[in-house]
Amino acid sequence: MNRRTRGARTRTRTRSVLAAMAAALLLGACAGNATPAPPAPAPSAASPLPDTAPTPQGLLLTADFGADTVSFVDPERGTVASVTVGRAPYGTALGADGRAWVATAEGVAVVDTRTRVRVALIPYRTGTGPVTDGEYRGGGMGIALSPDGAHAYVGVNVPGTTGVLEVLDTARNEVTAVVPVGRRPFDVDVSADGAEVYVTGHDSFDVTAVAADSLRPRRIEVAPYGTEGGLASWLKPHYAVVRPTDGQLLLPFEGERLAVVDPRTGRTRIEPMTADTHQHGAAVTADGRLLVVGTGAVRPGDGKGPSLTVRAPDGTERVYPLQGPHEDVAVSRDGRTAYVTGGYTRDGYWNGITVVDLDTGATRRLAAGARPLGIAVL
Repeated sequence: MNRRTRGARTRTRTRSVLAAMAAALLLGACAGNATPAPPAPAPSAASPLPDTAPTPQGLLLTADFGADTVSFVDPERGTVASVTVGRAPYGTALGADGRAWVATAEGVAVVDTRTRVRVALIPYRTGTGPVTDGEYRGGGMGIALSPDGAHAYVGVNVPGTTGVLEVLDTARNEVTAVVPVGRRPFDVDVSADGAEVYVTGHDSFDVTAVAADSLRPRRIEVAPYGTEGGLASWLKPHYAVVRPTDGQLLLPFEGERLAVVDPRTGRTRIEPMTADTHQHGAAVTADGRLLVVGTGAVRPGDGKGPSLTVRAPDGTERVYPLQGPHEDVAVSRDGRTAYVTGGYTRDGYWNGITVVDLDTGATRRLAAGARPLGIAVL
């Protein structure tokens, strides 16, 4: 497709979206009505772990947005244990000490993954209104840890206004600072040296770069389609990754454009993508491959279905179809398997994980969790 044709298509899509979403301007919509996914497979025959048994290595940890729990998932057999953490958990970050930090609507839960016990629930400093469920609920969304594990950074959604980044001291289990950022902070990432924190503002078309020492924020607009439509636009950033080779931020849009952001200069370069699908979660492997979750067309007939894009460092892509919407992705330690959560922030979610062989593209569905969003490999 040439540039002129793609531009015309984008303008047509934007006009269609605006017309369809005119009544939803105040909702900050993210995606269109998703086709409900087929039912997840029946729960596996995995035996639950005894309460006193240590957690085996190699399990997955999911944040169960449809429950108040995180689930420990055997990647072959399914859920083996769950721990109550707080209302509507969203993102999770795993420390080298075995503690998981989970962003919930109520606060940040701290879970000892070795013993499967919640050891703390740290309330936010920022008022976010009633504790609720659903896509637009207040409270924690993206979360990340500093490389030394001394700080946790959580993006807190404040319905109806801009969000904040709350900084937690992980030794004292308390919030030590609050920094203003963009609207609905879907994702939080940290530079390899820990010097900067990057907060993706979904409804403000931006990334806020926060200096870890001074906590001074810098707004970087990331809007390869422009900002027309505001809160009603579907063409907004969701998740980012930090490229390990050079520290650039990679933000995928619509399976059409990859925004490559230099956080030092704030400049954005656009590279083409090929999946042609609304995109959410992203991860990067140790060898530099970018994995991006496609949730499906924003409107029926205007794009392709759900998928997982595997993008090599040279820009070549393989696109593996998925069955039904998904949200986020994690990669096995050997880099050969992807685990894609079926939770999804909009309608069409399902209670499970799709396991993808990254060499062949073969997939299998695994019943796990309750609307799982965030995921980590223990």
